[in-house]
Amino acid sequence: MGPYARTGLAAIVSCGVLLTAVLVARPDDDAENSGSEHPQPGPYVALGDSYTSGPKIPRQSGTPAGCDRSDHNYPAVVARQLGVTAADFRDVSCSGATITDLTAPQKTSNGTNPAQFSALSKRTRLVTLGIGGNDIGFGSTVTKCVTMGAMYRAIGSGRLFSDNAPCKKQYADGGTDEVAQKIQATGRKLSAALAEIERRAPKARVYVVGYPAILPAEAKGCGRELPLAPGDATYLYDKGKQLNTMLRGQSEAAGATYVDTYSPSVGHDACSAQKTRWIEPLQPSSPAAAVHPNAHGEKGMANAVLRAIGD
Repeated sequence: MGPYARTGLAAIVSCGVLLTAVLVARPDDDAENSGSEHPQPGPYVALGDSYTSGPKIPRQSGTPAGCDRSDHNYPAVVARQLGVTAADFRDVSCSGATITDLTAPQKTSNGTNPAQFSALSKRTRLVTLGIGGNDIGFGSTVTKCVTMGAMYRAIGSGRLFSDNAPCKKQYADGGTDEVAQKIQATGRKLSAALAEIERRAPKARVYVVGYPAILPAEAKGCGRELPLAPGDATYLYDKGKQLNTMLRGQSEAAGATYVDTYSPSVGHDACSAQKTRWIEPLQPSSPAAAVHPNAHGEKGMANAVLRAIGD
C-alpha cells in the first residue's frame, strides 16, 4: 500500500480506516444530494491514507501534491454535507500513509506532508482517519498474489504449483501467518493512535470505519480484472475481514464507534460492473488509482459515515 505512482500494483490497497467526531442530526442517505440542515460541526480534520485521499479522482487539490487528495474524497463529501466551512476543514490525508505518519512527517514523490496529528487541537470536533492497510503491507501482498495468480492461470496449477493457493503458501507456510501477525501488531499501534487523538482532541466523538469490499463476497477472483488463484482469492478475502475485525475491536476498546463500509459495498467490488463498482480493478475504467475507490466509492463511504453520525 505504498504510493501508487511509484509502485503501481503496490498501491493496490492503500486503504481506508476512518475516524469521525461530531454531534449532528441524522443525514439523508444520499450524502451529495441531500440538504445541509445540520448544525456546524467543525473544526473538522481529515486524516488517513489513499483510501481517504482519493488518488486520481478529479479534482486533485491540496498540498503537497504527492498526497493525491481529491475534492471528491469522502472527507470532502462529509464536510459539504455537514456544512463545514472551508476555514474549519483540514484534509491532511496522504497516499501511502501509515500509523507512523500520523506523528511524523511523510515524504512523498512530490513534497513532504507534515505529521497528520499536528492538525488536531482542543477545538477539533470532527476527525476522520483512514489507516492500517499500509501498516500490514496489504498492497504488496495483493501485488504478489496477483502476479502469482496470473502465472497460475497462464501456466496451469499442475505444471508449476502444488495447490490452488500459491501466494498463501508464501505468507502462511509452516503454521505461521505473516499477515495475521502484522494485523495483530497494527492493532497495538492503532490503540495508541486512538489514545493520542483523545489527548489532542478531547471533545471529539470518534468513529473508526473499516475497509470496503475489494473482492466479491464469495471470494472469487476476477479473471483478467484481478487474476488470482482460487485459494488465494479466499485468503485475501479472509485477511480483509480479519483487518476489519481488528479495527472494530480496537475502536470499541477505545470507546469509539466502528463504521462498517464493507456491508454497503458488497456487490460494488473491483469485479463488479463498471457502472456499479466502488473499487477500480487493475486497469481502471474510471478516474481512480488501481484497486482504489473511485468517486462512487468515496461517496458510498461518506454515506456510511454520515449514517453512523446520525445514529
